[in-house]
Amino acid sequence: MNDFTRRKFLKAGVAVTAAGATLSYGSFAIGGSNKKVVIVGGGIGGATAAKYIRMMDSSVDVTLIEANKSYYTCFLSNEVLSGERTLDSIKFGYSGLAKHGVKVVNDVVTGIDADKRMVKTAGGDSFSYDRCIVAPGVDFKWEAIDGYDAKIAENTPHAWKAGTQTATLRKQLKAMKDGGTFVMVPPTNPFRCPPGPYERVAQIAHYFKHNKPKSSIIILDPKKKFSKFGLFNAGWARHYGYDPKNPTAAGMIKWVNSEAGGIVDSYDAATKTVSADAGNFKGDVVNIIPPQKAGKIAFIAGLTNDKGWCPINGKTFESTIHKNIHVVGDSCVAAPMPKSGYAANSEAKVCAAAVVALLQGGSAPTPAYVNTCYSIIAPGDAISVAMVYSYDESAGKIIKVKGSGGLTPGKFDAVLREREHQYTYSWFNNITSDTFN
Repeated sequence: MNDFTRRKFLKAGVAVTAAGATLSYGSFAIGGSNKKVVIVGGGIGGATAAKYIRMMDSSVDVTLIEANKSYYTCFLSNEVLSGERTLDSIKFGYSGLAKHGVKVVNDVVTGIDADKRMVKTAGGDSFSYDRCIVAPGVDFKWEAIDGYDAKIAENTPHAWKAGTQTATLRKQLKAMKDGGTFVMVPPTNPFRCPPGPYERVAQIAHYFKHNKPKSSIIILDPKKKFSKFGLFNAGWARHYGYDPKNPTAAGMIKWVNSEAGGIVDSYDAATKTVSADAGNFKGDVVNIIPPQKAGKIAFIAGLTNDKGWCPINGKTFESTIHKNIHVVGDSCVAAPMPKSGYAANSEAKVCAAAVVALLQGGSAPTPAYVNTCYSIIAPGDAISVAMVYSYDESAGKIIKVKGSGGLTPGKFDAVLREREHQYTYSWFNNITSDTFN
């Protein structure tokens, strides 16, 4: 990492977490208050918020409503596609939250009445709240590509919500003939996990290299560049026969960006043909990741703006549209923070501290936030980016802390990259434990 050592970054991350923790484990105590918080969505943001509110003040009644009994992390799901890990290794349940006193309800939220402060579910139950936290993740703009919709996605998986679709895509890759073509269509900005599609390319190329070496990958990208652009380009070239100076040249990986005609307009599921400005591309396996927007319940609850995302107050993550409702994770507008798992975890802790303070009748503490994102290009070759953020009270927005950013050096160092790979696994174990245990 440049300019900002990993030790300093980790210290900053601990300080961010401690900012919420030290404010919480006593000074926020509301003995016998029986205040109620209802959390909609049990992903990284929702589960973290639930756990930390209970840790900060055990008198708060916290109910987490989640449709699924298990959660599959999107981060490291690309390793399932390459066969480097199992699907069960990214699967987590909610028993750990229950041990903290969180009431976990498996149901689908169908509505949130902001005036009555009531959450309603498909099962017919209603849950009153003093504060509600909505963490719905992302949904897809199915209308963006003609011929591609939720039904077609069952067999042409996006796999951008890990779980069943991850397993489907893995099976298709295994069944594909050697010499076949994998076509990927990344989404337009903004979207969940900006480096994710390009790590997926690396992981699938790793699988092909060792199992189907005659196969190829075509990326039809609506963007000119992407997250960790130089590092991915160099990594693809180092391992998988890619030419950064001529990205559309024949090789295992061919990247067709927007300027080269990579913008896709339609898909023919019957022939597995993707139509783009550069022409028609037929794949043996096709992976279309649609443009994204806030999760469905955010629209139902009226929490979204005209761009399809949820505007919030960056100090508390309270919606700027509806009072007493907070939005964390991928659905909220928290720029310059990215839509990532670690960002959701950090946002949830800031939100939890704010909610506990507000339930007490006090003011939200001054927040700090942190994000890091790891990507595995090949075994022993991982890269990362990191940033610490603060809140500018006068401007009323989240800002980057000057000098806090870190990026894996471009010059390849085998020892450093191997260490980054081990850091990736350590980070995964830590964040999932922090969220679900």
